[in-house]
Amino acid sequence: MAALFGRRMRRGAASTAVAAAAMAALSASGAPSAVSEQPAAAAADRPSAGAPGQEDPSITGDSPYYTELPELKGPGRNDPPDETPTTGSAESGIPATVLDAYRKAEASLAASNPRCRVPWELLAAIGKVESGHARGGRLDTNGTTPSPILGPVLNGVGFADISDTDGGAYDGDTLHDRAVGPMQFIPQTWESWGRDGNGDGRRDPNNIYDAALAAGSYLCAHDRDLTVERDLHQAILGYNRSQEYLRTVLRWYDHYRKGAHEVPDGSQPAPGAPAGTGGTTPSPAPVSPGTPSPSPTKPGKPAKPGKPAKPAEPGDGSPSKPTPPPTTPPPTTPPPTTPPPTTPAPATRLVDLGDGALSAPVGERFADRPAVRAERADKKPAARAKVRFTVAGETGTTFEGGATTVTVTTKADGVAKAPALLAGGKPGALTVKATLLGATEPVTLGLRGEVTAPRADKLVRTDETGLTCGAGDTFEGRIALAATRDGEAAPGVAATVTVLAGAEPADGEKAADKGPYFLTPGDEPAEDRRTRELTLTTDAKGNLLLPELHTDDTTGTFRLRVETAGGAVVVLELEVTEAA
Repeated sequence: MAALFGRRMRRGAASTAVAAAAMAALSASGAPSAVSEQPAAAAADRPSAGAPGQEDPSITGDSPYYTELPELKGPGRNDPPDETPTTGSAESGIPATVLDAYRKAEASLAASNPRCRVPWELLAAIGKVESGHARGGRLDTNGTTPSPILGPVLNGVGFADISDTDGGAYDGDTLHDRAVGPMQFIPQTWESWGRDGNGDGRRDPNNIYDAALAAGSYLCAHDRDLTVERDLHQAILGYNRSQEYLRTVLRWYDHYRKGAHEVPDGSQPAPGAPAGTGGTTPSPAPVSPGTPSPSPTKPGKPAKPGKPAKPAEPGDGSPSKPTPPPTTPPPTTPPPTTPPPTTPAPATRLVDLGDGALSAPVGERFADRPAVRAERADKKPAARAKVRFTVAGETGTTFEGGATTVTVTTKADGVAKAPALLAGGKPGALTVKATLLGATEPVTLGLRGEVTAPRADKLVRTDETGLTCGAGDTFEGRIALAATRDGEAAPGVAATVTVLAGAEPADGEKAADKGPYFLTPGDEPAEDRRTRELTLTTDAKGNLLLPELHTDDTTGTFRLRVETAGGAVVVLELEVTEAA
């Protein structure tokens, strides 16, 4: 979008101004823009992008983007000569971490949304156009940009007018929104579509793993099949509603499908950033509408020689004849040759990197991610080994995104981390199987885990019955409480109810042996069914209704303590008076 690379602006301010009218408000959901249902190839028949009232804003706010097209000349192509600058094979290179993020996003979506069939090459094409692959792969070890990649201020001056929706949390601007990160999401769209692609428990638009997975999810919206041309075109136009943008992304998509290779992070030149976007490198000035872009020089065609300079008059200190330009002798040393790459030894074993059993309460995210290291026969890390993780058991646990099987490629350290696990709705044991793919002998490692009972982080009393009773009598009404977790009702949560003696807590105290008591169900005499300690479970709405509370002939102050799994506690003071 707003990131700059190359020298050709693919969309000027004129088309941006047309789109600006539709940018006045975001949709409440931040869902992808609806585009025309006619075939995308009929570009001339499509309504103008950004017509008022026709569509919601795109994922990027339709800000301008800068890029050069890849070299894709061939039979049957009628590209104007100034559309395809001469470039080298370097334009097929993609920084290693960025390429890994694109491929992992493809694998994750293939498991969670197999109908969509999003190819990593499409994510690469959009990432190239939007940010030059995160400024040429300038990322930290977690895949996050050292400084934010920000688009222009969407204040209606040449761009869309989108008032601040995130309080500056993502873009640092509390007046207007700006697109953020390697895949250029406007903040409200990120709130709806942001994903945790690297399983660190955060959704960060500045992280290439998070941003690539979010972009893929966005492209797959509306039940699209990206192998269908119309769905593919609509998905790209939902990213930025410009026919020029569509054509540019498709050209890079075609280019990467014909061949792409990995290059070291940061080895490519970083694209510039337009003035006022928060970038640190200067940018080429935008081309005004109607101003022709300079045409690149065709390779191999020598410049037309000019006329020789007129000889100077004698006596002025100049030579009487023009001096010919110096010539450079051809190099005599042949260029160095690159040795063929060596194939590393394959992985032969897996090592568990976990520090114990994986565990999480029902419905919550596991704190730890399944992780293994692939090693060669010499016990050194094996890079680029493929490890398949599979969740087995009856707990309903899945990886984030809903898949039960994912495949991860190890990095240089040989480590493969599965996505975060989400505990299912049934407590019990589970196993995450890690299988080394492509090994000559089967290599499988079983990582044990457990889904524990649900928990609550808050417990409140909901009744108003009195807490004073005469000796030998029964308290009026029943005490009721409600348990919640993260503000939502917490069903199925175990709670311990204990009657304690005295008004003040004491170290190591246990249930009282006198005073208020409950009756357990049964046919035995009431005196044999007295108890001052119960274990109960909240109902489907998180409610907890205590049994009737009776008293013996002991008077004084007592405490009723109720504690849930998860540590939520309520303590009520009970007063037993002399019998009436």
